[in-house]
Amino acid sequence: MTQPGLPLEIQAREVREKLDSGAPVLLIDVREPHEFEKARIAGSRLIPMFSLPAHLDSLEAQADEATLIVYCHHGIRSLSVVGWLRQQG
Repeated sequence: MTQPGLPLEIQAREVREKLDSGAPVLLIDVREPHEFEKARIAGSRLIPMFSLPAHLDSLEAQADEATLIVYCHHGIRSLSVVGWLRQQG
């Protein structure tokens, strides 16, 4: 379910504040596995961008329990994924 008022983008410090506050957050890394192996955020879930459609049902269920925060290296892929997820509802 789409939460009204959620921003399209969020700053790293805002993510840190959410994590530090204990807010329910799911970090989704949409990079490729080789990128994830080089650098990752502890507790994040790897779902490469092009495999997202296969995970849509589980993400929809998790979105009811936590704020989904999608990220990549430069923000281009993650912004595209967020737009696609919003189109899916």
